[in-house]
Amino acid sequence: MNALLQRLQIDLPLFQGPMTGSDTPQLAAAVSQAGGLGFLGCGMRSPQAMREAAAAVRAATAKPFGMNLFVLEQPTPDAATVQAAIDRLAPLYADLGLPPPEAPARWCEDFHAQFEALLEARPAVASFTFGILSAVQVRRLQDEAGCYVIGTATTLAEAQAWAAVGADAVVASGMEAGGHRGTFLGDFEASMVGTLALVPQCVDALSIPVIAAGGIMDGRGIAAAQALGAQGVQLGTAFLACPESAIGPAQRAAMARAQATDTRVTRIYSGRPARGIVNTLMQRLAPHEATVPAYPVQNALTGPLRKAAASQGRADYLSLWAGQGVAAARALPAQQLVALLAQEWQAALQRLKV
Repeated sequence: MNALLQRLQIDLPLFQGPMTGSDTPQLAAAVSQAGGLGFLGCGMRSPQAMREAAAAVRAATAKPFGMNLFVLEQPTPDAATVQAAIDRLAPLYADLGLPPPEAPARWCEDFHAQFEALLEARPAVASFTFGILSAVQVRRLQDEAGCYVIGTATTLAEAQAWAAVGADAVVASGMEAGGHRGTFLGDFEASMVGTLALVPQCVDALSIPVIAAGGIMDGRGIAAAQALGAQGVQLGTAFLACPESAIGPAQRAAMARAQATDTRVTRIYSGRPARGIVNTLMQRLAPHEATVPAYPVQNALTGPLRKAAASQGRADYLSLWAGQGVAAARALPAQQLVALLAQEWQAALQRLKV
């Protein structure tokens, strides 16, 4: 058992990706109960919803679990930018029978209030993406809440920045990963580093554990990440297909049909680069890739559209987040998937010894 597993008191080097909007307490609890580390993606949860989700996990399992937040400040977009985005989206709203979009009273949850709720919830692990904490904030989590703090990095520089503020570990997120890129230093294009290249760079440069993420779908991927020096792996797309996840039938069907070549990284859904399955919405807004407002403004404006698409079973207007390994996703209950991943991982390790 490596130092990471010992510290977290878990049996397997397996983390369920914190898929904000698609995870559930049931999924997190099932993964933790099976010996991995389940996660709640709390980037879009209110402080009260965070408390309720944490309580639901604890009601289902006594095992450790994690909670993840987006490091964000409330934006102040100019009126012209917002109006241009509304005008661009209005025909799409009409396609789904919705009235024209309107600017919300608030673009995103208040991060500072979420942070205080996280301290109150005291999960075993607190992880972060989209930005970086201060050293003071890291110490508060460690000292006041007993949290193991993990930062998300898409480049070596970001991993080193997290180590410098006192993070306990880093998730090295390769470009193969589904959903939003966690880049916070430099430009996104330069930060599109693959898992195979990123993980060993981080392992060699850091003294804290590295957790590999991006394109890992089975036990062979877990063994490969460990061969690169990772002490753990984080799987998102693999758990998205589990019945405990919050995605609807339309997205499940789209995942079942998709191949690696069907995913793209785009800003059009949320204003922040994210990998998902190509559909009508991505194609129709592709010409505006460079001009949509930054996250969370575009995300808030497309939110009602995507919610309506889900309720109408319209995969063509959903944000179909998925990584390049989507074709290998298996629609198994989470505990069964964890057990299968563990078996595959051990078999892969045995083959490497031959």
